[in-house]
Amino acid sequence: MWSTLSGCISKCSQALRKPLPGGFHRSLRATISMGAAGTQTVDTSERLRRLRELMQRKENDVEALVVPSEDQHSSEDPASCDERRAFISGFNGSAGCAVVTLKEAFMFTDGRYFLQAGKQLDQNWTLMKQGLPDVPTWQEFLSKNLEKSTRIGIDPTLISAVDAETLAKTLEPKGSRLVSLEKNLVDIIWEQRPALPHNPVFYLDEKYSGESHVDKIARVRVEMEKKKVKAFIVTMLDEVAWLFNLRGSDIDFNPVFFAYAVVTAHSVVLFIRDNQLEEAARARIAGAVDIATYDSFFDYLRALPGALQLAEDSAILLGDNASLAIAEAVGQRNILVARSPIEDLKAIKNPAELEGFRQSHIRDGVALAQYFSWLEEKLEQGSELNESQGSDQLEKFRSQLELFRGLSFPAISATGPNGAIIHYFPEPTDCAIIKKDQIYLCDSGAQFLDATTDVTRTWHFGTPTEEEKRAFTRVLQGHIAIDTAVFPNGTTGMIYFPTYRDAFARRALWQDGLANLCRHGTGHGVGHFLNVHEGPHGIGARIALNSAPLKPGMTVSNEPGYYADGRFGIRIENIVLVRAATTPNDFGGKGYLGFEHVTMCPIHKKLIDLKLLTAEEKAWVDRYHAEVWEKVSPLLMAGTAGGDDARALVWLKRECAPI
Repeated sequence: MWSTLSGCISKCSQALRKPLPGGFHRSLRATISMGAAGTQTVDTSERLRRLRELMQRKENDVEALVVPSEDQHSSEDPASCDERRAFISGFNGSAGCAVVTLKEAFMFTDGRYFLQAGKQLDQNWTLMKQGLPDVPTWQEFLSKNLEKSTRIGIDPTLISAVDAETLAKTLEPKGSRLVSLEKNLVDIIWEQRPALPHNPVFYLDEKYSGESHVDKIARVRVEMEKKKVKAFIVTMLDEVAWLFNLRGSDIDFNPVFFAYAVVTAHSVVLFIRDNQLEEAARARIAGAVDIATYDSFFDYLRALPGALQLAEDSAILLGDNASLAIAEAVGQRNILVARSPIEDLKAIKNPAELEGFRQSHIRDGVALAQYFSWLEEKLEQGSELNESQGSDQLEKFRSQLELFRGLSFPAISATGPNGAIIHYFPEPTDCAIIKKDQIYLCDSGAQFLDATTDVTRTWHFGTPTEEEKRAFTRVLQGHIAIDTAVFPNGTTGMIYFPTYRDAFARRALWQDGLANLCRHGTGHGVGHFLNVHEGPHGIGARIALNSAPLKPGMTVSNEPGYYADGRFGIRIENIVLVRAATTPNDFGGKGYLGFEHVTMCPIHKKLIDLKLLTAEEKAWVDRYHAEVWEKVSPLLMAGTAGGDDARALVWLKRECAPI
């Protein structure tokens, strides 16, 4: 699943949550109060009227207000209580920023969400399609499009210190400035805003994490010494979870919990809400970690410089996503802002984690075989199934797997034209019927104790058109190009390899004039029983994805796609592990890298135009399918799911047969 924010969430009237052992909850449907990810439009007239009244009050006195997607931890997937931008606009795609002035309202989002935003935004909003010619970013809009001397309101907990500093500088020539508001104005008018979650937090056994929290803390301190800092403030939720081997369920589909941490040379403090830590988890980290309340965090920060007796040549390290509010609490002159060392440490998986990725994807392959064989049989029988029923059935199969703890994001179950909406999620009461004569795209994933999965397959249960087959084959060729790539270790500079590989993946599509350049990149990092999207690495043209070269032990998705608006979408996604590659030569002594795919699910041969494949590409398809059969079929042969296994086994044998 490609996204910068995977939380475009499908809405139903009420969330159905089933608690699983250890405190993690799987959401059959996550809810947000403002509407469904898909087609519903919300009338925002009254919300905007009340918001503008607050903007003009003396204590606020701002002519514009920025409403970002992020929460106070810069989370990619905010909890429902932090979906402020979605509440005020009605658009609940996971990427976007709202700018509200006293007379107008603007929604900035990228190409993945143009269709969805166009359907969800009402007449009060102007959609700003970022990435298209002459369309500014929201930051550029503030500095270039607003009147001189504009006071621009912002919640300082929701904007990073880095972004705030950059933005303030761009506003100076026009005499405009950012105004840090004491209270979030959207929160004031959001009368039924959900409460901040505080679900149980448990300790992830080291047989899955592969390393103790004590050893992780020691490695972080080594990085602190390199940067010559006296303290490191950990603000990202997945980084806190990774550091202490703790997992929770405060944000749907992400096994994280609301917390901060501060690491110094001699102490570690975890700031978490009362009674969230299970007793077993508290006992595991006792001695190495002090516990403080979540609400005491900012008071602690204000006293920290004095407690550390900071000198002019020492500082406190903040990750580059840390909020302006945190920087102000510590004191701007006391901080060093840089990429969080945990982001880099977490990205490189240890042997136990890598093996977890391999095994979890084999198990996941069982559920995928069960689902696609079930869906095919139902459609052949003439059953009428909608997209939501399909995704529910897939979740049912996954829930029976060993070590399953929930979904890693709500499944994208999309038939026909809905597949062209990259982050479409079916609404149970208002979604399309899956049709045999249309392309069906299914992007889904799960959280297991030993890893996180994310897989996309595209199917056609009838007779595909020549256009559909040609487009699918071009996407497949791009997928194979990435899977078989061999590249120098640490390549940077003008031929920065993530971008180079991204173009390599699109080459076959470009040959047919199927550009789709703006929609999404080719790959994202994947967390280990953590967020399905993880940095700092990735495969794509965006600068944010290219901030770090790929290294052995990293995980990344391989998911080129093509989207014909209003007709169909195609995507093929595997998770791959970065590993050392053996080459006949090693020019420069840098070493070379390649990929190991771990996703185990057939690629639909009916959609392949064999005339377009080279002999090497045909051989790759056959090798991949032989591997899928070898690894998945033994689990199906065990027959633990009865008829579901028998049907899936017959289906898998057919789909994995040589082409």
